[in-house]
Amino acid sequence: METRTDSFFSEMIRFGLITLAIVLPVRFFIAEPFIVSGASMEPTFQTGDYLIVDELSYRLEAPKRGEVIIFRYPGDPSKYFIKRIVGLPGDTVLIEGGSITIKNKENPTGFIFDQSYIQNLSSDTKTYTVGANQYFVMGDNRTASSDSRSWGNLPENLIIGRAFVRLFPPQEITVLPGDHSK
Repeated sequence: METRTDSFFSEMIRFGLITLAIVLPVRFFIAEPFIVSGASMEPTFQTGDYLIVDELSYRLEAPKRGEVIIFRYPGDPSKYFIKRIVGLPGDTVLIEGGSITIKNKENPTGFIFDQSYIQNLSSDTKTYTVGANQYFVMGDNRTASSDSRSWGNLPENLIIGRAFVRLFPPQEITVLPGDHSK
């Protein structure tokens, strides 16, 4: 009888260790859960949306314009934010009313950033320069977003990853939700 009990407990310990060996690296290096809080990304994301964040892709390639990312807020790295990448390193971002023009080496005269999915455009008029290893990010709800317009460019080292899967609410399950990269 003791042999069965010892065997059961040793199997449970072995199972637990194998589970930890698989789950912990995935959780800390590949994917992380994130729950949206606040109105800054409406209508793309609502408070309570449950996302899985892809932490691996940006170790292999640079973030792209139009992708939705999760990052540590520069003003308080203990807080996490979700925003859309608008400007890449080396870009000049010109905001004029509801229009955003991006100028860079490839487009010295600029091009209009597609925001056809945005419902609440801002009436800002300002020019921003994005430095090396920085990104200019904005919320989709332009009038209710604390973003690069108010606290500056986002340092690359604060990016956690991109929104990879929306798992909740069930009717909104999607891969790469809100991605408008080109």
